[in-house]
Amino acid sequence: MFRSRALVPAAVAASLSLVLTACSDGGDSDASAAPKTKGKVTLEFWSWTDGIEAQTKVWNKEHPETQVKFVNAAGETVYQKLRAAVNAGTGPCLSKMDGMNLANFAADGLLTDITKVAGQYKGKYTTAAWNAVSPGGTTFGIPMGSSPLFTAYRADLFKKYGIEAPKTWDDLIAAGKKAQQQNKDVKIFNMAGEDPSTLVDLSWQAGAQWYKADGDHWVIDFTSPEALKAGDIVQQLVDNNLASNASYADPGVFKTWDLGKTIAMTTSTWQLPIYDTNFPKSKGKWQLTDAPLFDTAHPQTSSNFDTNAVLKGCKYPDRAAQFAAWLSSSEESLTALTDPASKSGLFPAVNDVSPYVDKIIPTEMFNGESDSAHVITTAASRVGDQWQYGPNYAAMYSEMQKQWGKVMKKQLTVKAMLTGLQKWTVDDLNGKGIKAVAGS
Repeated sequence: MFRSRALVPAAVAASLSLVLTACSDGGDSDASAAPKTKGKVTLEFWSWTDGIEAQTKVWNKEHPETQVKFVNAAGETVYQKLRAAVNAGTGPCLSKMDGMNLANFAADGLLTDITKVAGQYKGKYTTAAWNAVSPGGTTFGIPMGSSPLFTAYRADLFKKYGIEAPKTWDDLIAAGKKAQQQNKDVKIFNMAGEDPSTLVDLSWQAGAQWYKADGDHWVIDFTSPEALKAGDIVQQLVDNNLASNASYADPGVFKTWDLGKTIAMTTSTWQLPIYDTNFPKSKGKWQLTDAPLFDTAHPQTSSNFDTNAVLKGCKYPDRAAQFAAWLSSSEESLTALTDPASKSGLFPAVNDVSPYVDKIIPTEMFNGESDSAHVITTAASRVGDQWQYGPNYAAMYSEMQKQWGKVMKKQLTVKAMLTGLQKWTVDDLNGKGIKAVAGS
């Protein structure tokens, strides 16, 4: 279903710096070698996730030497405000940030290199999660949460149409065609005209690397065999009219699934409570299963990641990293934040998620014939670790959104869009002084 991706504006500063391990302009890069902070300090932390403020208070009570001032920074313009504050020298020490915006802020020199002070926490998190805070190999934050992808489907309607839960994307295409032989109006999937995240997810799952840091430059590869394989699935969904196009901006979007007009979706943990509330007619008729695969011998899925980034100008990067790691990996914090009562919607990015899975599953939503907890745990362990966010990812995504609607209307092929995006991305990076080459 929908995969929330908050974006900064497409226009980013022309002084983008290269985000690589040998980075010399990624903010306060020398802070990684700073001595350990001594004495009592206070650091400011911006977030807009429910439940976080309560955990900040718990931390402050238990850690008098590091007091955290929490600021609820909720709002559609939060990244613009954060950027302005950092440039003005009034930014917080730490802020919530999604993976693509972390890469953009790092490229603009607005984050602090915490590679050395954060290294001790790396083993707590999945490799894919650590990649999200380490664009190009330099660490700028601590992972917070993940949203691994799996599948929800209408078990009653799959049975009615004589189809099974798809194990591969080819299976999903075949199931969609078979269902339409009995009901020409039913759709197997949904792809909104304003949201190309389906292509992102499939590309990640297929093993593609749109961005790859290589020495002193970025390799941009939207047309690799893996990327085109993902694009082909999207193209088949479009060409065969197998996908509905319900807009995620439409309050009535849930009806396409609740009324059985669309019978399957890829989804993640934070969305489950939403369905429990908004699927009154189909509650209890759904099951969870693994996300469709491209290669059953090498099962892989995708995920979004939330992070807590350390901003440029932070005087206490070691303390900021310590607090962020406690918030996102300690049993005390995660037990509270993964409780639905916290309303955080958090799913951990740590290696072992098993203690936190059962309570996030709305039992009345699913019919119990499949092991929902196992599906979610499996998805968390299968997130591909090859994916990287590049320095102009948010701008690229905005450009892709402009083309995506044409793809959905059959005015542009997916392959043509990917080919154009590759050229656009390479030209955009080189135009901003960041060396980039086409990969294929």
